[in-house]
Amino acid sequence: MRTMGLDFGSVTVGVAISDPLGLTAQGIETIRYAEHRKDLLFNRLLELIDAYEVDKMVVGLPRDLIGSESARAAASRGFAKSLRRKTGKTVELWDERLTTAAAERILIAADVSRKKRKQVIDKEAAVLILQSYLDKNRLEQKRDERSQALPNYPAE
Repeated sequence: MRTMGLDFGSVTVGVAISDPLGLTAQGIETIRYAEHRKDLLFNRLLELIDAYEVDKMVVGLPRDLIGSESARAAASRGFAKSLRRKTGKTVELWDERLTTAAAERILIAADVSRKKRKQVIDKEAAVLILQSYLDKNRLEQKRDERSQALPNYPAE
């Protein structure tokens, strides 16, 4: 099963998907939607969830530099709640602080034109959101495995 990463914006949603082992994130697409036609957005997401056998989703939660939730955070929370209700699957919120800026720097370094950057930046931000989530989970899993592998010596 796979995890889907989503960068939810007011006009677009960037979509990324993990590999089956949950090691890497790949960008899938950027979905454009109109606020009054969110049903089309959810229909496309359901198609992708089925096609990639997604069992969990991670939605970026906008925060400012000091960690407080930004003005868009309420919209992201509402989107995550609707997604959970429509899919019946686990949906987690994940700190997306500076992911769009980082995605922009990556695309500039790759010499992607301004026009093309505008088309793919949300997808790249979704990749960064999902990859950070996968990395943290993998580190926690390794830490847990190491702590279980330590011998349990009796106290003297």
